[in-house]
Parts: sequence; C-alpha cells; structure tokens
Amino acid sequence: MNTLRALFDTGAPLVAVSFDDRDVARAAEEAGAARVDVAEIRVDRFADTGTAHVLRQVEAFKGFPTLATIRSRAEGGFWQGSDEERLDLFRAVAPHVDAVDVELSSRAILDDVIATAREHDALAVVSFHDFDRTPPLDDLRATARDARAAGADVVKISTVARSRDDLKRLCAVLLEGDDLIVIGMGEVGTASRILFPALGSKITYTFLGAAPTSGQLDFPETSRLMRLFHPDYGRRES
Repeated sequence: MNTLRALFDTGAPLVAVSFDDRDVARAAEEAGAARVDVAEIRVDRFADTGTAHVLRQVEAFKGFPTLATIRSRAEGGFWQGSDEERLDLFRAVAPHVDAVDVELSSRAILDDVIATAREHDALAVVSFHDFDRTPPLDDLRATARDARAAGADVVKISTVARSRDDLKRLCAVLLEGDDLIVIGMGEVGTASRILFPALGSKITYTFLGAAPTSGQLDFPETSRLMRLFHPDYGRRES
C-alpha cells in the first residue's frame, strides 16, 4: 500500500523534512520522535550515490512515507552524474519509496521516471523551480498543464516570491487545481509555507537540525503553526 497516497486522501496537509546520508540512523530516529509526516530523501545530496549505498539509506526510513528526490543542478540540486545514471537510480529506488520527484525540465528522462513510478505504484511528483522570480500567471498555468500532460500525480511549483503580487500569482495557480504543491521561496514566501496548505497545497517542506533553504521555518515551528492553523493536521497527528 502506498502510504503517502493514503495520507493525501485524508485531505490533511503534510510536513516533509529533507534528509541526506549523514548519520541516517540518528536522523531517522529523530524524525520518528518528531513525528515527521514525510521523509524526503535527497539522493542528489548524498556523499555516495552508488546504488547499494542509496538503497541502504532508503531502508533506514522504512516505516515513513518517503519521497525520493534526485534534483538536477539546473534546478538547484547537487546531482553530479549523467541523466542516464540518474535514471538508473530512480529505477532502483522507485520500488522502495512512496513517491519520486523529477523536474519537468528533465525531458531526457521524464517519461521514463514517470513510467517507473507507475510500474511500482509510486507517485510521480513533477516539479518546477525558479530561484530568480515568480513567473507570470499564464506561465505558471502552462507549467502546471505541461506537468499534468506528462503524467504527474502531483505538480510541484516552487518560485522565489519577492512581493505580495508574487504570492497572489502562486495562490491563483494553487486554487486552480487539487494536485499541487505550491511554495514561495524567500522571506516574502515564508507565509506560503504555512498558509498555502489551507488552500490545498499538499506538502510543506521544513528541516531538522540542518541549514534551511530560503524562507523555511524549522520543523518544531512549522509543526506548531500547522496545528494552530490547520485543525485537520492536528486531528490526523493525534
């Protein structure tokens, strides 16, 4: 059974924490104690991306809903290898996780990653990141449309928000679908990480004991605010 799909079906917002391969046993223990909803396994940040090592790290998070991400350098990730090697890793981890995240811009492997997810009953998160700006609304709509056409189960859109108008555009695209994760990065975007889940954004991302990405709150604060503003989160958590 895909546990992440089951959580999505409850309609409650989820909080994800990203992990690399540093002291994974301790990290998994801390995640369990904190009651993390989703473990995002950031394979592109691993010191060792050999298949056997990666699968051992995935195994450490057995029992958590898991999302495997191998982020391309073109969209802010740290992947150093070829697309072919990245596809091989997606194929290796897909049977062992609940979801995989691949960028819409990764056209060379996009179809194969989605097909691999389907084969193993994993969700396909098709993502788009812009670290410079929030594009016009029509462009955001086109991105969401293209990701769905490619076969996304969930569309993730994450852009830098520099103004209230940027947040309004992100909010507008979020309200037009029920299969979205939408995030505004940066200081202005911080509000989106707590408020957008109330409008249907499926996951908000945070961190435990590591440096955040732009605009993130740590897990304890994120969890506190989610319980405060989202009764469904507190009821599901209890």
